[in-house]
Amino acid sequence: MDSIVVTGNGPLQGEIPIAGAKNACLALMPATLLTDAPLTLTNAPRLSDIRTMSTLLESLGAEVASLQDGQVLALSSHALDSQRADYDIVRKMRASILVLGPLLARYGQAEVSLPGGCAIGARPVDLHLRALEAMGAELDLRDGYVHARAPGGLKGAVFEFPLVSVGATENALMAATLARGTTVLKNAAREPEIVDLAHCLRRMGARIEGEGTSTLTIEGVDALGGATHPVVADRIELGTFMLAPAIAGGSVECLGGRLDLVQSFAEKLMATGVEVTQTERGLRVTRRGDRVRATDVVTAPFPGFPTDLQAQFMALMCTADGTAVLEERIFENRFMHAPELTRMGARIEVHGGTATVHGVERLRGAPVMATDLRASVSLILAGLAAEGETVLSRVYHLDRGYERVEEKLRGCGARVERVKG
Repeated sequence: MDSIVVTGNGPLQGEIPIAGAKNACLALMPATLLTDAPLTLTNAPRLSDIRTMSTLLESLGAEVASLQDGQVLALSSHALDSQRADYDIVRKMRASILVLGPLLARYGQAEVSLPGGCAIGARPVDLHLRALEAMGAELDLRDGYVHARAPGGLKGAVFEFPLVSVGATENALMAATLARGTTVLKNAAREPEIVDLAHCLRRMGARIEGEGTSTLTIEGVDALGGATHPVVADRIELGTFMLAPAIAGGSVECLGGRLDLVQSFAEKLMATGVEVTQTERGLRVTRRGDRVRATDVVTAPFPGFPTDLQAQFMALMCTADGTAVLEERIFENRFMHAPELTRMGARIEVHGGTATVHGVERLRGAPVMATDLRASVSLILAGLAAEGETVLSRVYHLDRGYERVEEKLRGCGARVERVKG
């Protein structure tokens, strides 16, 4: 099994290209199921989760071609021969549930395995199902599968999500594009990935209003066509690499980065004393002093501080001047990186959904283990600020969501190596 070795090496200097958003691409790919015309996605990230979604779509009869070293995905569902998403594929990735809405909308039926558990929390799919039921879907949960039918087709409806859910909003949005009549989704997620999906669907001929707000209005159409769509930059990868010079010192330009994608995060980062400036090519991040100021954060749905950057920000706080309180309000079990950071000399106290981090002057390299995707990269970032060598195991978590992270960091002078196991 591969591992990654990080050796603290002082300030970073250079530039890092930001890939297309994994979470956006995983929602865009199932949109091919809504049409028999080709869908082409550019700026696609090269990640294991993208390959898993490709495998799932191919199991349904879709064609998926990876072009230009994986940065372009050409998809077609003109000859789909199945509406069943099997457990053996779905269990690998929770985003697989996003095929449910498109299959049901286009074919009037679908059988999709319920996703398995998740290390960072329960993450139930009941909101997906309730939204589809509001549009007239008949659902039967048995043998670990969602058996869905809409014999007369889905119908427009007004549905208010009791809780904000990105995945449920995406599923309902795609399903509504082919429903008869008008669908209004209230308390919808506002994330950039939702906006990106709406823009792609509009290119395919969908009639959508309100993306980026909490109310989406979709007027169903008879059929969608093909489109070519660039995947939005990954705001979580962007925020992660913005933290690299904040932790190690120096100045790095994140190519393709946009401040509007990470506004709340950038404000917290600047509150620590780090400089963030928009350039013609992206975002430049510079740390001039020896230590940053301790800064509290509370995670929240977009446009709040992203839960997917909480672990990485904790790594920064480990060497901050003062004490920071991090409150996790999205997932109930997302401090599993704290014990691993403690192995490196961090002082962290966790009580329920709150972590108190007492900054230390220096971390120490140690053997550590990734427990989930974001935890894995937080430990790499911590290694940049540690004395000696940090060895990260179980890096398959990292490969789900970060494209060539060691190469990108090495390009700025970091000592990061992948060791094949």
